[in-house]
Amino acid sequence: MRKLALSDEILLSVEKPARYIGGEINMVVKDPAEVAIRFCMCFPDVYEIGMSHLGIQILYDMFNQREDIYCERVYSPWVDLDRIMREKQIPLFALESQDPVREFDFLGITLQYEMCYTNILQILDLSGIPLRATERQMGDPFVIGGGPCSYNPEPIADFFDLFYIGEGETVYFDLMDAYQAWKKSGEDRQAFLKRAAQIPGIYVPQFYEVSYHEDGTLAEFRPLVPEAPERVMKQVESNLSDTYYPEAPLVPYIKVTQERAVLEIQRGCIRGCRFCQAGMLYRPIRPRNLDYLKNLAKKMLKNTGYDEITLSSLSSSDYEQLPELIYWMIDEFKSQGVNISLPSLRIDNFSLDVMSRVQDVRKSSLTFAPEAGSQRMRDVINKGLTEEMILQGAGEAFQGGWNRVKLYFMLGLPGETEEDIAEIAVLSDKIAREYYEIPKEQRNGKVNIVTSTSIFVPKPFTPFQWAPMNTKEEAERKRFYLLDQIKSQLNSKSIKYNCHDADVSEFEGVLARGDRRLNDVILQVYKQGCIYDAWSEYFRYEIWKQAMADQGLTTSFYLERERDEEERFPWDFIDIGVTKDFLLREYHRAKEGIVTPNCRQQCSGCGAASFQCGVCVQREG
Repeated sequence: MRKLALSDEILLSVEKPARYIGGEINMVVKDPAEVAIRFCMCFPDVYEIGMSHLGIQILYDMFNQREDIYCERVYSPWVDLDRIMREKQIPLFALESQDPVREFDFLGITLQYEMCYTNILQILDLSGIPLRATERQMGDPFVIGGGPCSYNPEPIADFFDLFYIGEGETVYFDLMDAYQAWKKSGEDRQAFLKRAAQIPGIYVPQFYEVSYHEDGTLAEFRPLVPEAPERVMKQVESNLSDTYYPEAPLVPYIKVTQERAVLEIQRGCIRGCRFCQAGMLYRPIRPRNLDYLKNLAKKMLKNTGYDEITLSSLSSSDYEQLPELIYWMIDEFKSQGVNISLPSLRIDNFSLDVMSRVQDVRKSSLTFAPEAGSQRMRDVINKGLTEEMILQGAGEAFQGGWNRVKLYFMLGLPGETEEDIAEIAVLSDKIAREYYEIPKEQRNGKVNIVTSTSIFVPKPFTPFQWAPMNTKEEAERKRFYLLDQIKSQLNSKSIKYNCHDADVSEFEGVLARGDRRLNDVILQVYKQGCIYDAWSEYFRYEIWKQAMADQGLTTSFYLERERDEEERFPWDFIDIGVTKDFLLREYHRAKEGIVTPNCRQQCSGCGAASFQCGVCVQREG
């Protein structure tokens, strides 16, 4: 019987105590004394969000398949428990064994979004691990970061011993084997980091030195030891049907963000949307085998008891065997009342037959992402969608029985005008009109259009990494302008408008394209009480703004200027396969409004063919 780290008194005093006790369905139980390596996997946000993350489920399953490794989990304590743990000096603990995180060999932190950075310091602080990597001793865990934000690790480089650049299925076990060899050697902490730096895809920040020009731009980024490579190569899993995937994923006892089985049907994307970081980072597109997916789907539903399965992909419609997979799932699971969720479908590819057959099980809202209201802006961002396609897709959805549609757009795209913004309202109204084209007796109640906008943030490794970002004031002005435009539409009562917080977006932009000087900013705001910055009710804009000023930095330097084509970026030492020359070429095409064909139509020479897998190999064949 496990002894819980928290007393009953504490558990009964906090919100959702099940966040902290573990014991979930399919949780792995091992004897910590019988393994060589203890690895604590961390999602630096609240349990409900972290438990919905597929990447951790994959790595948790992968690590625990090895008898010599015990992988456990930890999430950020919510603000109520955070306060109690500090008052009572309770060390942060892993869910499985309830042992202190500080006793583990590794603390692996997934970096999914920039505004979780203060929560990383919360995790380290509550664990009793020194915040800066250079201050850690032999008894401290090695702190390793991975995930999309690790592709610009510089704003948090001081807090990590290493970063894993790429997909976890590739060289993680090489790192674990190197650790075991080091442990037997009796060498010091630096010796292990030097061993790690020689493994492809591993970046050790303290082995590099950074200098800046007088104007604040990056002057030099150079390795300090011979073991550290000048460029770190992204690691890619070439065969996704012959690798790790959880057949029995963890199932929580409390409601989490995504309560369903998640089946990743492919990785990567062919589309080349110029705003999309994931579309560039995860190139080339690599589909999973159809029979492999069928087998996985049956096992996951059996082992979890879920009544919903979602097909996960950046663009599900581009999975070439999607119809066969969906029709098989409908036939296989219909008698069980299983709902099939189809996110990331492109409107132009949406099949009325598929929609109508899926909705037989359970109706839900449909999500479309035109991203921009006008055709001009959709060409600028290379969305590859026409208004005709959007309206036709919406019309087919309405005829199939749907009456609730979510629409996602961005405000602040490069080159955007007021006319482009107004077109978001016009398009929302046109989609509502499509519904009322259906005879009244055939409609399913009133139409409900939810139009949401986020503030565009230029991300590293996208064609827009050179582009300026709107200021908070510009973003708020555009938001109110769009709201007025929506109110003036004929079907305004059928359109609900949601918008993202401009305060948070401003610092997301700073952290996304920032450099090492931001480490001190993050440390300062954390020491002033900032955590859960991704949650607008906890984000403290003035503290962040003041910390920038105290460290001699400005948001305008990171956000408001168009970056010079020759400028060296803090992340240029990472090689994702996609070349900087290609991204710059795409930036120029964006300015001219020229659409680039997708990868299956025509190879654009992005550089991802160097990985010799996926669509790049298919094209050659």
